[in-house]
Amino acid sequence: MSGETLSFLIADDHPMVRDALASALGQSFAGARFDRAGTLDQAKTVLEREPETDAVLLDLDMPGMDGLTGLARLRAEHPTVPIVVVSAAREAAVIRRAYEFGASAYIDKSAPLEEIAAIVRAVLDGEIFTPPDAVPGDSFAQRAAQLTPQQWRVLALMIHGDQNKQIAHKLGVGEATVKAHVTVILRKLGVRSRTQAVIEARGLALPPSETIRT
Repeated sequence: MSGETLSFLIADDHPMVRDALASALGQSFAGARFDRAGTLDQAKTVLEREPETDAVLLDLDMPGMDGLTGLARLRAEHPTVPIVVVSAAREAAVIRRAYEFGASAYIDKSAPLEEIAAIVRAVLDGEIFTPPDAVPGDSFAQRAAQLTPQQWRVLALMIHGDQNKQIAHKLGVGEATVKAHVTVILRKLGVRSRTQAVIEARGLALPPSETIRT
């Protein structure tokens, strides 16, 4: 990686955290460039503008994230960009699900900055960390991670109680298109009904769901 100018996206809604992470990575990766985001929408805008970003440091508890749902949406839209979750959530189930959704590493936000920089370096070298008790398998989260960005938008609106007509209006598509999306979503998720899909998908989010802007 010598000679390369690395670029990072630091996505956290606390400016002091963003600055601390940028400072730590700046000391480890000379000349690196940093973009910052305080919401999921801002993070998506940066990645759309800079699709060759080398790594994202992502906070799960950030406006627009809906917990792990936001991680999965970023992974679906930018499958080649490594995502390192830096979160205060320490529950084993949360950590396992983050890896199922495609995180390359999960770091406790209280970890020393030097440790965070070392893990980011390992991720850039191609390593993928896994929790000690992680067991490979066909989980709902893994199936959900296969949804396309548009299917995620439809599912997100389903979770918030919108019917097909409302979803069609919000997304600017025909109702038949939404029905087709719902059919594919149910098949990909391995569920039999819209209600089951919504109940299972609600379990993917950590904080209370916020209104999803489309």
